[in-house]
Amino acid sequence: MSSFDSPSPAPGATSIVRGACPHDCPDTCALLTTVVDGVATRVQGNPEHPQTDGVLCAKVSKYPERTYHAERVLTPLKRSGSKGSGQFTPVSWDEALGDIAQRLHAIAQRAPEAILPYSYAGTMGLVQGESMDRRFFHQLGASLLDRTICSSAGGEALMHTYGGKLGMRVQFFAESRLIIIWGSNSIGSNLHFWRYAQAAKRDGARLICIDPRKTETADKCHEHLQLRPGTDAALALALMHELIRNDWLDHDYIARHTLGWDALRARALEWPPERAAEVCGLPVAQITELARAYGTTERAAIRLNYGVQRARGGGNAVRAIACLPALTGAWRHRAGGLLLSSSAALPARRAALQMPQLLGARRPRTINMSTIGNALLEPGDAAFGPRIEAVVVYNSNPVAVAPESAKVAQGFARDDLFTVVIEHFLTDTADHADYVLPATTQLEHWDIHGSYGHTDVLLNRPAIAPVGEARSNARIFRDLAAQMAALDPAFAAPGFHEDDETLCRQAIESAKVDFDQLLATGFAHLPVPDAPFADGGFATPSGKCEFVSASLEALGVNPLPDYLPNHEQPDPQGPYPLAMISPPARNFLNSTFVNVQKLRNAEGRPLLEMHPEDAATRGIADGALVRVFNARGEHLCHASINGRARAGLVVGLGIWWRKDGANGTNVNELTHQQLTDIGRAPSFYDCTVQVQAA
Repeated sequence: MSSFDSPSPAPGATSIVRGACPHDCPDTCALLTTVVDGVATRVQGNPEHPQTDGVLCAKVSKYPERTYHAERVLTPLKRSGSKGSGQFTPVSWDEALGDIAQRLHAIAQRAPEAILPYSYAGTMGLVQGESMDRRFFHQLGASLLDRTICSSAGGEALMHTYGGKLGMRVQFFAESRLIIIWGSNSIGSNLHFWRYAQAAKRDGARLICIDPRKTETADKCHEHLQLRPGTDAALALALMHELIRNDWLDHDYIARHTLGWDALRARALEWPPERAAEVCGLPVAQITELARAYGTTERAAIRLNYGVQRARGGGNAVRAIACLPALTGAWRHRAGGLLLSSSAALPARRAALQMPQLLGARRPRTINMSTIGNALLEPGDAAFGPRIEAVVVYNSNPVAVAPESAKVAQGFARDDLFTVVIEHFLTDTADHADYVLPATTQLEHWDIHGSYGHTDVLLNRPAIAPVGEARSNARIFRDLAAQMAALDPAFAAPGFHEDDETLCRQAIESAKVDFDQLLATGFAHLPVPDAPFADGGFATPSGKCEFVSASLEALGVNPLPDYLPNHEQPDPQGPYPLAMISPPARNFLNSTFVNVQKLRNAEGRPLLEMHPEDAATRGIADGALVRVFNARGEHLCHASINGRARAGLVVGLGIWWRKDGANGTNVNELTHQQLTDIGRAPSFYDCTVQVQAA
């Protein structure tokens, strides 16, 4: 017997359950999970979903291995050893939740802002990522978290240029004649876009990659511009210079649908290709040829990704690149324009999910998640507010993923910091917890997912019963609220009783999405135009593509895109002569999947890619153990001289758990907490180091 979405199959029956991939990836695939006698045996892509088309990445296809992993946390754990030791004793849910509620209530009575939630995109789901948890912390009056660690610089740059995270529909890249893949290793991080790009290539399109690393994607493109990290804005301005000089412009589109052209034109004319070539470390001819190709191709499309914005000037870089399609009128065609994120297309009812009204008149401080290392070490004063006394971590692993991780680990090691971690495994962060609470995986709970790479909404139905004593994030906060209600009657309000399926319905309750269709098929297409800005209609206050942004000017930020040098500049004669970037390893997704053995075997070990010249001058052979260091710390890993790093640049592939490092560190030991120009984001790829043979 076989059935779709059967909630209670007969013993021995096989069912196939529709779901959605939860991970921080633009593809947001539709899943089909095969369940035999209550056990998930296979996860595959849903062939009926056009964007997924039956294809999954190597990571998510291993999802049953992750769900049934021998090291999965399946019962609440209470710390029995020192902070960071990873030593715990199993306890009951009642004991864990009761103690946590008592501890948080006691702190909230004195200083609710001393409590901090810390979460990000361990799941991208609206329900398990940002619903009951936000209600809980709003009612508590805890500090707010500025969730900046991945995309806020680029996202805010788009908001100040287009009015939101909006762009091309991804499927129309298949019709483009020129595709510029800018700051994206699409083969590893955007597989389904890559399939559209390949279709265009087979139809005669030209593919050009712009990336400091010679990625697997660059290998498959017609040309690769291997610029220095953090110099993307200079390149974009030089392209504008050539568009102007050769009159490869759509003057009608500029006049009708843009704001601030005269100022942008003057700025661009300051950037001849020769100047940009010196800054970017590129041949002048590569810049002029790229400008010619872009300016003379009717259906020219840019697939921009978030690597571009992980440097001091990252927001300006995204703004500069985002201006290009308006100059040439590429937006007139559905196969022209730009895509960084399409997430604003989703009509999510976040206020209904999060209930910010529970704050009342209170206005708690906001802590930037990207500077958590500094924040946890703050003693507390009038400017900062009370010292952080409690952290509740879920959907994130900050000890591994946050910058300058030595400080992050030091902060989480504080004996006086009460730490609760909701997790699947004993990660670096979970090792520092006072309590670890077992969370469900995607196969075990309800959720709703939008996408930042396509314009569909997906429903995830639970395929199996929770393994062990695992509970969904939303249920954990619901149960914690029930414990708190005995101490504070406000937590007995109806908003703390809604189950996960009800929250799914609340998340997208609108005329644009039919929940019954989601139940029937697992996905729905959002009603968005094929060519979103063909006739202007940007979501900005002016309705135009804003080259000059009054909203940025009001924030005291340069309203016109510009090039900003990196915080840290490599000096060949200085102590740290090499630039370093730290893009994700192909077989991991941030720090997720590091402990899935098949993927770990494929990745091998922590690596530092080096140019042969840089390795030779240091007496470093391929595969040798090396010491990578700067003033913030040192990291031991193995050299890979594989031709992917340009001279003067090293590439630390991440993000391994710190406990897997040869000296108990990972690449974030070397990154810093300085922020980007726009969006208050981390500048992970703006870092200098020295390398020695270990």
